[in-house]
Amino acid sequence: MVVTRFAPSPTGHLHIGGLRTALFNYLYAKGMGGKFYLRIEDTDLARNSQEATEAILQAFEWVGLDFDSEILYQSQRLKLYQSYIQQLLEADKAYRCYMSKEELEALRESQRVRGETPRYDRRYRDFKGTPPQGVTPVVRLKVPLEGEIAFEDGVKGAVVVQAKELDDFIIARADGTPTYNFVVSVDDALMGITDIIRGDDHLSNTPKQILIYQALGFGLPNFYHVPMILNEQGRKLSKRDGAMGVMDYKNLGYLKEALLNFLVRLGWSYGDQEIFSLEELLQHFSPKELNSAPSCFSPHKLDWLNAHYLKTISNDTLQTLLVDFDMPPSFGRLKPVQKDILLSALKERCATLQSLSLGVHEVLDPPTAYEPLKNPEARTLLKAFMHDLKEASLDSLENVQTLLHTFLAAHALKPGTFMPVLRVALLGKKGGIDLKEALFVLGDQVLERLQTFLERT
Repeated sequence: MVVTRFAPSPTGHLHIGGLRTALFNYLYAKGMGGKFYLRIEDTDLARNSQEATEAILQAFEWVGLDFDSEILYQSQRLKLYQSYIQQLLEADKAYRCYMSKEELEALRESQRVRGETPRYDRRYRDFKGTPPQGVTPVVRLKVPLEGEIAFEDGVKGAVVVQAKELDDFIIARADGTPTYNFVVSVDDALMGITDIIRGDDHLSNTPKQILIYQALGFGLPNFYHVPMILNEQGRKLSKRDGAMGVMDYKNLGYLKEALLNFLVRLGWSYGDQEIFSLEELLQHFSPKELNSAPSCFSPHKLDWLNAHYLKTISNDTLQTLLVDFDMPPSFGRLKPVQKDILLSALKERCATLQSLSLGVHEVLDPPTAYEPLKNPEARTLLKAFMHDLKEASLDSLENVQTLLHTFLAAHALKPGTFMPVLRVALLGKKGGIDLKEALFVLGDQVLERLQTFLERT
């Protein structure tokens, strides 16, 4: 059975790179009928934040990535890790190192002066003497002095590291707390993780974790190291480019379906298909098909996908989603059919819920300024239209269409002559939704807006 995990550190909000990693792990496990676990790596007590933990869980809940079993918190397992540290010490696979920080820095400085790579010199590897006074030791793993650490990465291919390139690295600090690579290895093994999909910034950690697996007699999982997401200029993604928290995207009006669809395509493809339902992703996704080259974050692609998903959701669902955005009180006073027409018109033009909310304001909020009109007959035409409007009904799109058609015909006007005038008088500008729909949605307000326009211009 495939078992995967996502293991964030609660030092900040969940960003889209992390969500992409979580999504890959989720899709592979669930698509194979396996298990997907969430582990909070909160051993860095100085940097951990309860707010960050809650933000991670909130993001998971929003996008709908359900994890199996209870959340595992590393901070609750320190005694377990220490028991495995002790096991390695007793088996002579690890040792206590009494080298002080000052001694280590002096050693590294002398190595730098000689043009050597700074590294620990293993002086306490086989130490049997009396420990120096006043030094609380760290615990280091006995790394093989020769040979190689090799594994087949599902994205990178064959990875080989010479053992002599590695230090006897620290697995427990002087205060007794275990290090990152140690707790990750123990947890992944005890949780039965079969496949680890993570960013390739972890690639250098993998040989160390393999040595810990081997020292403790654990079997190795499969590794997949995914290249990072770059901006459109090929540089590391910054907040300006889109490296924001997941919930920031929700607040900007992106739909979870669009965000997940967008992220899965950053590093994975299935033929030429661009739009994927979650069911299709569960059916088709495989980490063996992840790209080995970095992916490009395109805001335009995300907007295009979001616009697609906006068009596909019902207006009832849309109204529910818009509750979280700034909607004018006048929207609540519209008749259901007016709401339906307005939302249908706007979602054909908007890319996000935020821009759709703005579009509702642009229709329902009376204009405070007007684009200039070059038509010298504008006022005369509007007064004539107001005369006809008083005898007409705007209670259906058909009646609105009839009113416009009849007025244009009676005055021998082309639509391009009168429609921009009417649009500016109603909405303050020439762009926007279809004028027929605007007239129907505004209904009784149309006469008042035209009168206001005439008074102000």
